[in-house]
Amino acid sequence: MNTAPHSLRPLGCLKAGLRQARQQRALLCRQMATTTSSTISSSSQTAPDHGFYKITDPKTQRLRSAFAVYSPSAIATSPSALAPLIQPSTSSNPSGALARLIVSPASPDPLPALHQVQIKRMDPTGARTALFAKTRHAARVGDVLMVTHRRGGEPFAGVCISIRRAGIDTAILLRNHMGKVGVEMWYKIYNKNVAGIEIVKRRAKRARRARLTYMRQAKHDMGSVSDIVFAWKKTRKVMTTRGGGGGGQRLVVVLRRRRRRGSRSREMREGVGERRGRGEGGVDGNRLCSCYLFC
Repeated sequence: MNTAPHSLRPLGCLKAGLRQARQQRALLCRQMATTTSSTISSSSQTAPDHGFYKITDPKTQRLRSAFAVYSPSAIATSPSALAPLIQPSTSSNPSGALARLIVSPASPDPLPALHQVQIKRMDPTGARTALFAKTRHAARVGDVLMVTHRRGGEPFAGVCISIRRAGIDTAILLRNHMGKVGVEMWYKIYNKNVAGIEIVKRRAKRARRARLTYMRQAKHDMGSVSDIVFAWKKTRKVMTTRGGGGGGQRLVVVLRRRRRRGSRSREMREGVGERRGRGEGGVDGNRLCSCYLFC
């Protein structure tokens, strides 16, 4: 039977204990040396007007840190000591007893300029910006819009309940019902995947709020807009003619009210305009129903 491990265990414990004692003794000696070498200035002695003081290591005598003390009288009498940092106020105090910091003018905000550069690159024609500008004929909250994607798929139509104007990140929120379930979609107007935004129906009166979030309630919910979109597509198909080669023409239909003797009727006047891309126009109430396709 080997008894060597049992005889070495007490020696190992003793060695660890002696090592810890040596470390504590060295730490205690260092603390005592620091305490004895430190000097405390008496409260009766006053500091000079200004000067630099250094703190050295008690063992190596090397410079650890330094600081400067400036008395209020020195600052009041000699403001040139801090000339790069402070400037005397001569308007209210000619003697220069009060001093104030020199505040450099704030740099201009770089985000608006960056947004303008990005918008010019993403929207060279300005059609996207004009569609959601704060003008009379632009799209507003409460209008029924239809967004078409370049990657294909069925266009998404819904009532616009919010327009978030944030420079290049300007987006619209559309709400519709699919299978009796409310669905909302955010679309960024400067996204290249957005091929076109069509105004299907305009709100009769201007909304009194910027965000129509109350339309999420059952009392004010507009419901599905599929019937409105179907009627708009049917009217657009009737008012559109197909040509050969070029892909057809677009008929811009403007409804005007005319009063006749004995009766009130509406007369439709048609004007033929050139078609760009694959856009088509439609009729909506007494106002022009516009189609915006981004090329």
